[in-house]
Amino acid sequence: MPAPTDQELTERWRLEPAPLLPLLHAFHERDGFLSEEAIRAVSVALSIPLAELYGTTTFYHHFARAPGGRTAPRVCTGPICSLQGGEDMLAQLRGQGAIAMPCAGRCDAPIPVLMDGQVLAGPHAEELSPHPSLLPLPNPGRMAECVFAQIRAPGRATLEGYTRTGGYQGLRQALQLSPPALVQLLIDSKLAGRGGAGFSTGLKWEAVAEAPGAPKTIVCNADEGEPGCFKDRAVLDYDPHAVIEGMLIAAHATGATRGFIYLRYEYPETFHILERALTEARQAGLLGEQVLGQQLSFHLYLRRGAGAYICGEEGALLNSLEGKRPFPRNRPPFPVTHGFEDLPTAVNNVETLASVPQILRHGAEWYKGLGLNGQAGTKLISLSGDIQRPGNYEIPLGLPLKTLLCEWAGGPLPGRSVQALTMAGLSGGFLAGADLETTLDEPGIRAKGSFLGAGGIMVYDDRRDMVAAARSAMAFFAEESCGKCFPCRIGTQRLSERLSGQAGPRELQAWIAEVSDMGRTMKALSACGLGMAAPHVTESLLKYFPEQVARHVQKGIGR
Repeated sequence: MPAPTDQELTERWRLEPAPLLPLLHAFHERDGFLSEEAIRAVSVALSIPLAELYGTTTFYHHFARAPGGRTAPRVCTGPICSLQGGEDMLAQLRGQGAIAMPCAGRCDAPIPVLMDGQVLAGPHAEELSPHPSLLPLPNPGRMAECVFAQIRAPGRATLEGYTRTGGYQGLRQALQLSPPALVQLLIDSKLAGRGGAGFSTGLKWEAVAEAPGAPKTIVCNADEGEPGCFKDRAVLDYDPHAVIEGMLIAAHATGATRGFIYLRYEYPETFHILERALTEARQAGLLGEQVLGQQLSFHLYLRRGAGAYICGEEGALLNSLEGKRPFPRNRPPFPVTHGFEDLPTAVNNVETLASVPQILRHGAEWYKGLGLNGQAGTKLISLSGDIQRPGNYEIPLGLPLKTLLCEWAGGPLPGRSVQALTMAGLSGGFLAGADLETTLDEPGIRAKGSFLGAGGIMVYDDRRDMVAAARSAMAFFAEESCGKCFPCRIGTQRLSERLSGQAGPRELQAWIAEVSDMGRTMKALSACGLGMAAPHVTESLLKYFPEQVARHVQKGIGR
């Protein structure tokens, strides 16, 4: 079958909502790179100025601009894979044109290599093989689960398997409620955003429902780019209909008639799983006009990112969907009133949406009761690094951190001790020492100067150089800064230089004062969460590891 022509590709996508990313992907897959001719064809078809389109396409990591670039191996050199030999893997594959990529969301199965549209994994280049997503680990605490309650059932990813295990019952119950009553149920459950922000899901939906303007939109943020986080991938791979059902319930609550799942590029197999699930749902009358014969009409589209950590920020994600350069937006106004195409939009995380059907089935009091010590609900935790049983765990909020580490996950590797953890992926910085005596909830962890966020926890044992770990983290933030605002763009670079010994004062107290001042400036003046979060790395490094910092600065005196 001949490859589609430029005109056929542009005609296929230009009338679709949010057409730019799928059209660029179509050219990228057909040609193996984005040629000048392809970019010009897209520019004409979508009426985007060529210079603007060039700036947008070159913003993303994975759009290759040279022939054969799409099939070149991309090797994860994220924090965990670097500890496991990611740099060695990169060197082994250099002859094939390999390039490094940030954390690819497979910290539970290192080292992933993205090659020609599929993910391979293995400890060495000669041992790479296709590696399916790992199921969430069995429930070691034997505690009631919400998101993972049925995820391990055979065939759960299919419509037949999903309905056999209670799927779409929540939607049917939701359709029997008025939108205000449904919103109140979510408010009563105290379900908060599980992507990191922690805002009340019910209040967000209420704001969208009450905002003027139509059509309204539901966006599933599946751009899981935070290093150390891989929970959303597991949910989408093994329970995609739970997310679709959650979005349908959100549509009924808000009056939305369209939705998007924005999936990160590094999950190609997940993309195909979602395509199949969406096809099943449409054929069963669960998507489209008059869902289940009711007044609800909801059209759902799948869009794939192209590699940009900043797209996990909701404003940047919405700009990406709209075909703009994915810079964060100034707020206010907020997406609930001025979101996709400047219309009311609810942006929710994968885990948040997957929780909703279970709340409809079992009730708000049931969900609140899943937490411990006054905390409401559960949280998915991605645990990786120097720990015996890395993987995804669903914990009751309020669970002691030591219970997860030492009882559920088996503790540190034999003969080792835990030196530090990162919280919220990298964004929460490090936690160590006596502060490991905390509970897994926002109040407990914020009292230690960090936050739970998206729930990625990476473990570093007593072998690890924590200045090197901080340097790797800051280099990631510097690479992923969108460049829109000065404090983040320059601050992450300057902190990276000081952590690598390339620059900075040669006297310890002056070094600390300078690094601390940079961090304060970034947190006060950065335009989005990236610039505000990056200083947590250096702040926590100084707090917990002053001796290692002193050795680092002393070593740098002779540079």
